[in-house]
Order: sequence, then structure tokens, then C-alpha cells
Amino acid sequence: MPEVTGIDHIYITVSDMAASEHFYDRALQATLGFRKNRFALGGDAHVQYYNRLFGFVLRPARVAAQHEPYAPGLHHFCLRVDSISDVQAVAVQLQAQGIAASEARCYPEYAPDYWATFFTDPDGVRLEVTNYRQERRDRHERWSELAD
Repeated sequence: MPEVTGIDHIYITVSDMAASEHFYDRALQATLGFRKNRFALGGDAHVQYYNRLFGFVLRPARVAAQHEPYAPGLHHFCLRVDSISDVQAVAVQLQAQGIAASEARCYPEYAPDYWATFFTDPDGVRLEVTNYRQERRDRHERWSELAD
């Protein structure tokens, strides 16, 4: 059976391309080192942020509606960095970019080594940056040994 090896790309729709691009330039490009390009698809301008692993694409919304994280659909999007110190650095860098990111802290209710910072884009899409926890490392490194 083919194995999914990662997420190729994520598309999010935005109400204001200029405001969202300004936000994601600071969050993804300046803080997390993503690269950026532009393309048009079906007559709509798109902005893609990408790193070696996947793309994060902005496209214009066709319906005016506020994002509701508890309605069916996307609740939040979480990016992973390697270490706790990386999460702490990201929180500081986001704040320095003028983004209202939470202080990085431990969330033991999720996992004993779960550190994260949270922030919200101009449309109310919640984002998170967390560390590569031991559970995830074990899952990656010992997949065939772990029980279903």
C-alpha cells in the first residue's frame, strides 16, 4: 500500500490578499524562512509560501464570511519546529514582527514535552508552532515496531 510521506500543500482562502500577504510575509517568510512566489489559477492571483517540505498557498475568497474555528472545516493549522528553544525563538520573532503571538510555554495537558506559541491571521485562522515532541519522533523512527 502506498504511504503518504507528507503534506504537499495547503490552500487557505483570504478576504484581503494584501493584508494576508503582509501578515504571512512576516510570519512565514521573515520568521520561519519560507520562500515565496506568485501565480494565477483560473484568473485568480495566488501567493505561495513554501519550504523544502510543503507549500502554503493564499487564494482570494469568493464568499464574504468570517472564519469560525468551531464550524465544520479548519480549526487551526500547526507548524512544527525541531526544539523547545526553536518554539521560544519563533514566539519572540513573531512578536518582533508585530504579530500577537502567545508566549511560548509548555502545555502538559497535551503531552509532557508539548511546547507551543499561538497566533491568528487577519481572517481569524488560528496558527500554532510546536516542537518535535518525543511521541512524534518515536512514531517517525519506530513506525514498524509500534502497535496499531
